[in-house]
Amino acid sequence: MIFIDMNQERIPVLGLGTFSLKGQTCRTSVADAIALGYRHIDTAKMYDNEQDVGYGIKDAAINRNDLFVTTKIWHTDLTRSGITAGLEDSLQKLQLDYVNLTLIHWPSDNMNLQECLDTLMELQQQGKTRLIGVSNFPADLLQEARSIAPVICNQVEYHPYLSQSTVLSALREHNMMLTAYCPIAKGEVLEDQNLLELGKKYGKSATQITLRWLVQQENVAAIPKASSHEHRAENLNIFDFSLTDEEMESIHSLSKNHRLINPDFAPVWDE
Repeated sequence: MIFIDMNQERIPVLGLGTFSLKGQTCRTSVADAIALGYRHIDTAKMYDNEQDVGYGIKDAAINRNDLFVTTKIWHTDLTRSGITAGLEDSLQKLQLDYVNLTLIHWPSDNMNLQECLDTLMELQQQGKTRLIGVSNFPADLLQEARSIAPVICNQVEYHPYLSQSTVLSALREHNMMLTAYCPIAKGEVLEDQNLLELGKKYGKSATQITLRWLVQQENVAAIPKASSHEHRAENLNIFDFSLTDEEMESIHSLSKNHRLINPDFAPVWDE
């Protein structure tokens, strides 16, 4: 496993995304992922599965210090009281004393960003979250957040068909990281001839080529969801090869501003 070092925390570049995983499926997925070697688990209040994630972590019986857990505060809870109560509720459901990273899940037109980040910094000082960050922030809003607080990452949709070059430039300017959700473009990479051909060269699947492309970039992590043992194992098996600079560039060239996640409350995105 490769790690990204952020504020004295080591963040595994590959994690398990748990969006839409519920109940026993979620619990089993988390426990199995940890048994396979995953050390980064991503959840959110909106996923309504934190309790299941917590049971999965408990089932795995892993040393808490060896696991990196992220949760997120929903965009309708972005007040001092909403953030505080939200994180307390998340910790209770996860059966944890702290999470490693708490994110603002989506920005809101009604939020007071200063108050939101001040609240997260207070919770950080209280030891309830080790790190703080944001998700789904365009570059300008990311710059504003960084000017207020030591946010360490922006979790955004990122895959070969959506470049995120503007956000990446802003992140790298401040030595921050990008966490890629929807990293295999809801399965679209599986039928991409460019990725399939590269896969043949390395004896890997198009999914593995895509995940390798992501984590081989500076300060980029990926959190693919996988509800089967086979896919979780496959996703983790990407650290025994490297793509050439030319191959990395060829995958970058597939970008076509193809955004798959765009709810009606989303911000105005960077091109």
